[in-house]
Amino acid sequence: MDEFTLIQKHFKKLTHNNPSALELNDDVFFDKDNNVVVSSDTYVEGIHFLNFRNPDLVIKKIVRSSISDLYCKGVKPKFIFICASGNNISFSKKNLKLVYKSLKQEQKKYKFKLSGGDTTKSNKTTFTITSLGYSKKIVQRNKCKNNDDIYVTGNLGDSYLGLLLLRKKLFLSNPKQRKYFIQKYYMPDLPTKISLKLIKFANSSIDISDGLLGDLTKLINTSKLYFRLDLKKIPISSNLNTYLIKADKKKINFISKGDDYQILFTSSKINRRYIKSLFKQMNQKVTLIGNLTNEIKSNQIISDKKLLKHRYNEGYTHNFS
Repeated sequence: MDEFTLIQKHFKKLTHNNPSALELNDDVFFDKDNNVVVSSDTYVEGIHFLNFRNPDLVIKKIVRSSISDLYCKGVKPKFIFICASGNNISFSKKNLKLVYKSLKQEQKKYKFKLSGGDTTKSNKTTFTITSLGYSKKIVQRNKCKNNDDIYVTGNLGDSYLGLLLLRKKLFLSNPKQRKYFIQKYYMPDLPTKISLKLIKFANSSIDISDGLLGDLTKLINTSKLYFRLDLKKIPISSNLNTYLIKADKKKINFISKGDDYQILFTSSKINRRYIKSLFKQMNQKVTLIGNLTNEIKSNQIISDKKLLKHRYNEGYTHNFS
């Protein structure tokens, strides 16, 4: 049983009298009457981050991951609450000073306020972060429409290559390239400039945390639509492109591994010119990578006008079987 089956099978019924829970089928809680939006995420050492040897970088990664849930809904995070578990090694004076410094930098960068939380002793380092913001409207999942365009902000794949470097699964001799990819893993560039504009043109949206293909499937979910993606149009950085060429690696194996924290959204075709103009004005990269349709019976990835027939990585899922 994966995490989504667990939620739908065992807990969804408990929310039937609570429309703000969005049937536990989105990344946030949305109290429409009070304009309150809340998300909550847990991060476990060895699963969501490799270890706590770089506490200043780990805390930046998990904070950005958490507030990304609000930004992709078109909401600016105002407050965060952090619950942390660890021991005298993970919570040493040196590490706590580094965590404090990083949190201060993140507060200044994203204009949120640390507002509470809890601490407990544990052999494994874990964090749970709750983010809260205010908005009259949000962009939900499962609101896609037939023939919607599919867009993604920024670039994909850099974070995964950074993770491979940290895991010592590959080696780059160029220190600048190595630093670039590792930095993208720990400090993803959140598309904050465009976030508050999403409500004007997006029918549905999600942040890419578990991987492009997996998160796109979650975005569509109950809409009874299928995606058709153009592999060549899926955006990657010049650094990743250079690596793929030199290492003779396939792009398809890097663009859906997760931890990108870019916004994936759908929009009606009539908004194409507006979206192009707005994103250019905001100096935010956005790419039209495909469309949704009810005319096909399975998801498709096209490369050079050919349909890729293999099953490719659909993102990370927690399994409890």
